[in-house]
Amino acid sequence: MQRLKVPKRVQVDESPTEIPKYDVAEDEEGNPSEALGHQNDDGEDNGGVRNSNVTEDQEPFMGVKVRRKASFRREYKGDYIDVRSNPYLMKILQKQGDKEVLFADKVLKFTASGKMKRRILMITDFAIYIVDPEADALKRRIALAAVERMCLSELSDNFFAIIIPTEYDVFMASTRKTEIVTVLVEATKSASNYELEVCFSNCFEYNATAEFVKEVQFEEVEGGVKTRILKK
Repeated sequence: MQRLKVPKRVQVDESPTEIPKYDVAEDEEGNPSEALGHQNDDGEDNGGVRNSNVTEDQEPFMGVKVRRKASFRREYKGDYIDVRSNPYLMKILQKQGDKEVLFADKVLKFTASGKMKRRILMITDFAIYIVDPEADALKRRIALAAVERMCLSELSDNFFAIIIPTEYDVFMASTRKTEIVTVLVEATKSASNYELEVCFSNCFEYNATAEFVKEVQFEEVEGGVKTRILKK
C-alpha cells in the first residue's frame, strides 16, 4: 500500500439531488451479488456557485490512482442534496453541534451480509454521518478523530473503505469518491491535527463488523474493473 498527502481544499455549496449510477452484477433473482462488475464514473456535477477547480496535484491520487476522464479536473461542490432544506438532517446536525457540512450526497453502503443499501453520507467539521433516507434514521455517527485511514484500489472504480479501529469499518461506493477522500483528508487534519492515511491496493481487508473481516479484490479486465468481495 502507498500513502499520499493532499493539500487543503474544500468548498461547500448547494446543488440539486443526484442519485449515483452503478453497473452492479446481479444474481438470478435480480439481487446484487458480491461479485461486482465494472464501475464507471459518469455522474456529472450540476451548475452552482462558489465552485473551485481541483487540479491533479491537489488530489491524493497523483501518480498512483488510474484516473477516470469523468473525475479529471472535476469541480467540487460539497452539498449535493441541499442539507439545509431537509429538516431531519438539520435536526441531527443541530443536536450534535456540528457547524459546517463539508460533503453530503447519496451513496451505496455495503452491509455485513453483502447487501447494498442506499444511504446519505454527510461529512462535517467533526464527524461522518450515515443516514437512511427512506426511514429518516441516523444509522451511524463516526467522529473524525476515530478514522485511521482510507483504503482504495489503484484502478478506476467507485469503491472505498473507511477504517475505524475502535469500532468497525465502512465500505461504500460513490461516483464522487475522489471528492469524499479529499474532504475527509482535509477535515481530519483540521479536526485532529494529523494527516489521514490514504492507502492504495488492489486487495485490501476491512472489518464488516467488529469480528467479521472481508477482503476486497480488484482486477482490471477488458472494458473495466472487476470487483469481488470475499469472506475471510
